[in-house]
Amino acid sequence: MQTFRIKGKRLKNWKTFHSEFKKEMNFPDYYGENINAWIDCVDELTDEPTILQIDNGKYLKENEPELFNAILECGAFVNYRKIEVGEKPNLMIATDY
Repeated sequence: MQTFRIKGKRLKNWKTFHSEFKKEMNFPDYYGENINAWIDCVDELTDEPTILQIDNGKYLKENEPELFNAILECGAFVNYRKIEVGEKPNLMIATDY
């Protein structure tokens, strides 16, 4: 099982959201820095069980709720997309909230 850790306090806006995920999850250089590209890159990384650990999730939820919700909703969509094609949903999101 692979684990990626994202420091929630570093996510201040969409620019830092995309730069942190690109760095911590080793997204490719062609990463488009938009939510559709985020979904595609996370989907590609979750062929095996994967934990996305969001440190300081409570802080993120209170200070940047749009970003917090995007992680949860888009993560759920990554799993849904896998189910739709007969694959196992492999993405687990953990936070300290």
